[in-house]
Amino acid sequence: MNLQYLIHLANYSDGVLYILGLMLLVELAVMVDRFWYLRRTILRGLVFVQELGRHGRLDRDSLSTLAEDAGDLPEAALLRTAAAHSGQVKGEALASRLEESVLVIAPKLDRRLWLLDTIITLAPLLGLFGTIIGMFHAFSVLAKPGHAPMEVTGGVADALVSTASGLFIAMLGLLTFNAFNNQVRMILLQLDSVKTMLINRMDGQPVVTFDGEGRPNAEAVPVARAG
Repeated sequence: MNLQYLIHLANYSDGVLYILGLMLLVELAVMVDRFWYLRRTILRGLVFVQELGRHGRLDRDSLSTLAEDAGDLPEAALLRTAAAHSGQVKGEALASRLEESVLVIAPKLDRRLWLLDTIITLAPLLGLFGTIIGMFHAFSVLAKPGHAPMEVTGGVADALVSTASGLFIAMLGLLTFNAFNNQVRMILLQLDSVKTMLINRMDGQPVVTFDGEGRPNAEAVPVARAG
């Protein structure tokens, strides 16, 4: 299969294969971008959650320091919100403000995944459309004198390439789309964990910290009541 034959297949579908090729490039670009961002966010988030769990008391200064350490992680927005309201609100009021931060962050996590969702749906339909156009070309041979009916089979085979291409693009997109959705869910669970940990460490109640092996320390660390 050489370049000339690929061009022949694309022209046989009246350019549908060119569109499918462009969709594949967009799909691959989104896959690379989201894989790098989501994987990095999950791994760094796990380390950050473990670090936060070792704190028994969180005041405005410690929250600001943790927010700087978090950098561009989604958890940093929660920490900045908590630092801004430290000593002012607690309990349900603090939980509502932290939940608001999570809702603001969420669209950033699944950014551009709608492109994969669209390609998954559109690629097979577009491939089928290209095959139908190719079938028209294939059977039009029978209307021309001097052409053997056997030429139709070759045209049908060329026409089916569009459907196969569309299905391949859709299957590739479906696998990665589901994987990315699972990673987004894991990040949201991390954010919920951070939200709960912040509330527990800012409500003025004693907090039990844990050592490196997950065992509770001998004494609880008291947290001063806000206000």
